[in-house]
Amino acid sequence: MGLSEDDVRVVREGLAAGRKPRVQFTESAGQIVGQLGQVVGLTDPAESDDWVVVKFGRDELPFSPADLVIAPKGATPPRKKAPVAEPELQGPPILEDLPASRPAPVVEAVQAEPVTAPAPRKPARPVKAKTPPGLTVTLAYAEGEWLVSAAQGAKTLAKPYVIKPAEAMRMVSLVDVPGVQEAVEQILSAERKEAEQEADRLRAQLAEIESRLAELRDAG
Repeated sequence: MGLSEDDVRVVREGLAAGRKPRVQFTESAGQIVGQLGQVVGLTDPAESDDWVVVKFGRDELPFSPADLVIAPKGATPPRKKAPVAEPELQGPPILEDLPASRPAPVVEAVQAEPVTAPAPRKPARPVKAKTPPGLTVTLAYAEGEWLVSAAQGAKTLAKPYVIKPAEAMRMVSLVDVPGVQEAVEQILSAERKEAEQEADRLRAQLAEIESRLAELRDAG
């Protein structure tokens, strides 16, 4: 038994057409007798007696044409009978002779996600009391007049208003800043001198007017 020349020609034509002809192993193939395979290639018969490449399971092995026959239609590989173990009549079985225990079920390990501890709460910052905006009091001198104004932040509390020179001098005396009092005294001195000159002018003018009036009375 084995592949005849006609069988080899059929196999070669099937491979050329892109098919994988099914074959069955003969007794010369050994323990795989009766099993089925697929021819996936033919090598050079001159190089080796095993030149028919058969895919058997996951392997592709070369065989001799005598190891193969064309598989009949509907052929299925014969099932092997499980060997029946004869009971042993000897003494109690040794632990090594006991049949292997059923394998334990495989338990897939589930990776637990790490539990993140809650972040510690930051201590609440003390609420600062809202401080009122700054208060600004301004003493100014402009065009011969002393002016005082007051503002709190952007809010105007008092628009500039005129005060007497004595009041201005009293306010400045409360500020112990070198040079400020001297500057105020110079301004007051200049104002005083100017006022005296104005008084002299007015007195002279008044005297002239009184003299004119006396002349007019005499004439009447």
